Amino acid sequence: MSNCLLDPIFYKRRMDLANKYPAISDLRRKARRRIPHFMWEYLDSGTGDELGDQRNRDGLANVHLKTTILGGEVTHDLRTDFLGMTFDAPFGIAPLGMSGAIWPGAESALACLAKSANIPYTMSTMATRTPEDIAHQFGENGWFQLYPPGEMDVLDDMLARARAAGFRALVLTVDVPAQSRRERQVRSGLTNPPSITLRTLAHVAQCPAWAIGTLRHGMPGMPIITKYSKVPQKGPLPSNAHIGYLLRVPPDWDYLARLRDKWDGPLIIKGVLEPDDAVRLQNTGADAVWISNHAARQFDGSRAAITHVAPIRAAVGPDFPLLFDSGVMGGLDILRAIALGADFVMLGKAFHYGLGALGTRGADHVVDVLRADLIANMGQMGIERPTQAPGCLIA
Repeated sequence: MSNCLLDPIFYKRRMDLANKYPAISDLRRKARRRIPHFMWEYLDSGTGDELGDQRNRDGLANVHLKTTILGGEVTHDLRTDFLGMTFDAPFGIAPLGMSGAIWPGAESALACLAKSANIPYTMSTMATRTPEDIAHQFGENGWFQLYPPGEMDVLDDMLARARAAGFRALVLTVDVPAQSRRERQVRSGLTNPPSITLRTLAHVAQCPAWAIGTLRHGMPGMPIITKYSKVPQKGPLPSNAHIGYLLRVPPDWDYLARLRDKWDGPLIIKGVLEPDDAVRLQNTGADAVWISNHAARQFDGSRAAITHVAPIRAAVGPDFPLLFDSGVMGGLDILRAIALGADFVMLGKAFHYGLGALGTRGADHVVDVLRADLIANMGQMGIERPTQAPGCLIA
């Protein structure tokens, strides 16, 4: 046990947080008051009528698990082996573009959290910091999420920078062939990069902690992408479009094959919903498939992401690594995804709710909330490890 856990002051502060913010939803409510409205709408919105977001939550709620009785005391172990690493929990930090605009310094804070909590951190191509800025802050737990550039020399440079910064795995996102509309973002007045108007100033004035942090860290942009842009940007773009669209292309199977040849580490394909696609990716050299509907931020017409887990697991067999995201708000949701066949679960919004609510300690608290919820529900299910959750699934 670390010295900080033995420190009574540290322990009291931790318990105070647990009592005041026992769930991710509690952090979400506080974060909404501390993040400027235009950035809150970016973080929290979906697209269209946002029915897909509700389907994601309803889909998870409809996964039912068995409890057990008279099993005696159970010792719980959350350690999870995934892609050649042993993490301290079966969850990690998903990529979220413009992370540092949602909360100042988010990329660095989450990278450091990943190292201290021994969970993976995924940095977005659309981050407000560069790989060099957070190089090795994540220890060996860094994954780099790639929106694929059309020019191969740009791709080569991005991959070289990711390797040099210490990122171990590459995550190719394939479910953004076109920009989504995200109507709530448009209505909020958000532009890319964020522009200063009377309206946005009014939003910022209500969030002094965000304002002070932004002054300290600097106005957020997209420096990874900006380096490669050969097209001058004439003023800010609307929130559902950004400079990245000038650079990237919708990837195809040939692009994936070239990428597989260029990247010698684990390659994860994110945004997969169809079993046939998962099998083809398995046969094409992907090391893992990430089941996701982009948290219903791209397309409002898909089924709940969780409903795709079991069919994909059946298609790829018992041993192929599967990740899951979309709609996850607690440890019970993580166990539901694992029960259906996922090996690992990723969360993006939840960690940013934590940052928005309480800064760095809020993101740390998200880990505590998820771990506590996992252990409490595993106790009801009578299991020692998350990998035993499939045995509790009620068909």
